[in-house]
Amino acid sequence: MAKNKDSAFKTLFLIAAIYDFLLGAIFLFFYKPIYSMFNIVLPAYPMYLQMSAAFVFAMGFGYYFIYKNLYRNIDLVKLGIAYKIFYSAWAGYFFFKGIAHITFFYFVLFDLVFLVFFIMFLKYAKKDARYLKWK
Repeated sequence: MAKNKDSAFKTLFLIAAIYDFLLGAIFLFFYKPIYSMFNIVLPAYPMYLQMSAAFVFAMGFGYYFIYKNLYRNIDLVKLGIAYKIFYSAWAGYFFFKGIAHITFFYFVLFDLVFLVFFIMFLKYAKKDARYLKWK
């Protein structure tokens, strides 16, 4: 049973890695056509957007490392949980205040789904002796 769950969680973190690699790269290099497509006003200083996109891309490496070794990289799961909480809270707040485009709220929804699964993995992993080795 544990092998099946490990495999499912590995797949989850591989999907998270691909999602962040793609999302980060798209917003890093193609933010102008993306913003235009969604009718979003371009930022006055795009470097802030690009720095955020680079960070999202870098988080993809973290999720890839988790995929490669779930238990050795358990602290990266905790980092991913913190990242998903902070992004979802801030972007959700800005959306509900009416100062963020709905497109960014869709990313909140995706991140909340990832957040739930990341927490599920952390609870699952804490019951496993392999977790204690790296705790």
